[in-house]
Amino acid sequence: MKHFIFRSKKGSHLLFYNITGGSIPEEIGNAPVLQVLSLRQNSLVGTIPPSLGNVSNLDMIDLGVNNFQGSIPTEVGHLSNLQQLYLSFDNLSGEIPMSIFNISTLQILALTGNSLSGSLPTDMAVRLPNLQGVFIGSNQLTGPIPSSFSNGSVLSVIDLGYNLFSGNIPMSLGNLLQLQTIILEGNQLTNDKTELEFLTALTNCPSLNTIQIGYNPLDGVLPRSFMSSGNLSALGKFHASGSGLKGVIPTEIGNLTNLYWLSLAENNLTGEFPDTIGNLRNLRRFRAYDNGIQGGIASGLCNLEGLYELNLGKNKLSGELPSCLGNISSLREIYLDSNALASSLPSSFWGNKDLLVVNLSSNFLYGALGQEIGSVAALRELYLGWNNFSGEIPTSIGGLQELVNLSLSMNMLDGSIPEKFGDLISLEYLDLSHNNISGIIPTSMEKLSHLVYLNLSFNELSGEIPNGGPFQNFTAASFIGNNALCGASRFNVMACKTTESRKPRRNRVLKYVLPSCALLVLTIGLLTWILIRFGKKESRIQIESGIALRQRISYVEILQATEDFAAANLLGSGSFGKVYKGTFLDGAVAAIKVFNLDVQDAIKSFDRECEAMRNIRHRNLVKVISSCSNADFKAIIFDYMPNGSLEKWLYSENSCLDMKQRLGIMIDVASALEYLHHGYSSPMVHCDLKRVTFFSTKIWSHT
Repeated sequence: MKHFIFRSKKGSHLLFYNITGGSIPEEIGNAPVLQVLSLRQNSLVGTIPPSLGNVSNLDMIDLGVNNFQGSIPTEVGHLSNLQQLYLSFDNLSGEIPMSIFNISTLQILALTGNSLSGSLPTDMAVRLPNLQGVFIGSNQLTGPIPSSFSNGSVLSVIDLGYNLFSGNIPMSLGNLLQLQTIILEGNQLTNDKTELEFLTALTNCPSLNTIQIGYNPLDGVLPRSFMSSGNLSALGKFHASGSGLKGVIPTEIGNLTNLYWLSLAENNLTGEFPDTIGNLRNLRRFRAYDNGIQGGIASGLCNLEGLYELNLGKNKLSGELPSCLGNISSLREIYLDSNALASSLPSSFWGNKDLLVVNLSSNFLYGALGQEIGSVAALRELYLGWNNFSGEIPTSIGGLQELVNLSLSMNMLDGSIPEKFGDLISLEYLDLSHNNISGIIPTSMEKLSHLVYLNLSFNELSGEIPNGGPFQNFTAASFIGNNALCGASRFNVMACKTTESRKPRRNRVLKYVLPSCALLVLTIGLLTWILIRFGKKESRIQIESGIALRQRISYVEILQATEDFAAANLLGSGSFGKVYKGTFLDGAVAAIKVFNLDVQDAIKSFDRECEAMRNIRHRNLVKVISSCSNADFKAIIFDYMPNGSLEKWLYSENSCLDMKQRLGIMIDVASALEYLHHGYSSPMVHCDLKRVTFFSTKIWSHT
């Protein structure tokens, strides 16, 4: 920056500096006639020079969006003609100089997005009588909101969001007749009344169009008077998510007819959605997820012809999925996940061809998906997992070339994976796990170059696992629970057999069919003898296990079974996690190994253990029942050994083993170790072989 520019006493009073980099020199103080200084978004570094306070004619400073260091110079408060001060997103720290609050001409104070600390003076608005807008959000400011704001007769915007302000929201804010926007979200503001009475006070602000009070521990009820006064005809945005709201949504909410944004999510609201929501014809975004709202989806929602986003997930909604939702042509995102909706998918639901996101997961929806799903060409995210859908996967899904995320897991889908899945060229996430899907994995899926997550586990798939394209990056965890798959050894499945050349039909019958029939007869006879000889014992053991192999076990079920991972259910711990006893709703008991994903290589350990346990079969090795895997949680579910560890039987005062039983234990342990070392296709590497890692099913049978 050339020094002579600032020494000039003639010429323009307006300075724009558009060359990026460098710092503001001290010589800027030599430009006394300068009135406007705008160096916004120039990657400037260093500190703001104190000499800036010598430019006495400045009425506007805009140094926003730079990379300064240090604090705001006290000398800025000497600029008695300053009307607008913009220092937002400048990496500034320290306290706001008290001298700034002496600039009685100041109209705009914008300090958003720094690391400023300290508190605001209680008489702030008295000292700044011309203040029209205060923008100091996203800092570290503390203390109460100054009650003197009520003296700001021309104050129209108050943005104090995402600081550390505390105390009650002043009722006196209702005296600001020019107030248009108030943003207080993301603080530590509280409320000592049953109702949020300050909202009723704000009805005296006829120009108010934005109220954002979310993410404060307000813990109160929405007052009906706030919505019934009729004074808030200009209110367009009301954001109160995460603020501890309780009680019901008042029916009077239908009076706020100019609302375009209504966010009541992450609260403790109960009751039902009032039908009067259908009066909010200008509503674009409606978020009420993560509450305790019951009943059906309000039919009035279908009157909201301009609705863009509908998010009612994580509530207690029941009943049918309204078919009229497909008629809202403006709707782009719909989230109804984690409710208790129970119906089939109406074909009209897919009538909106411009839907971008559909999340209906974790409900009780049933029936076929229908080919109509393929008509929503713009769809980017589709989550239908954890329902009761049945039938085949519609081949039309292959036409959704914009689709990025697809989850159909935990349903009862059958048939095969459509060959047209290879046309999902944008797909990054695919989860078809825990269904009854059979047939081969289409090699066309090798074309899915963007696919980074694949879960086909616990189905009835067969044939060779493709090895090209994204399949080169997948592990055995993607395919576990499909017993007829073959392929590369890293998938821990059997090797694929080479196809022999065709033989004459008669030779094939003589060579293969007749010996097979003979072997079948012998096998049936042998099995009959075994069932007669040992049937009662095997039945007893199977009943004790209580959980069928490959049963679907969700994170929620695990959480309930372990009583939120209670210490009383802890069986033991190891290098990568802990093992809990889990009792499921049907009375079945299992041992649940939960991996600590904060431990380095824990995910790799999970994958390796899934691979290792995938095919081992030995009477003295504990059986794997299922697994539960997502981005934040991984667990393996084993048969539960009810009689504790070997250590208990050897050293407990209440247990006593005779020599025959001890010898039996030694033989069983040695048999299992011999299998791991020599009886498996590739040797197993194990660790933690000690008394506490051997468990007993019965006193007379050790594993």
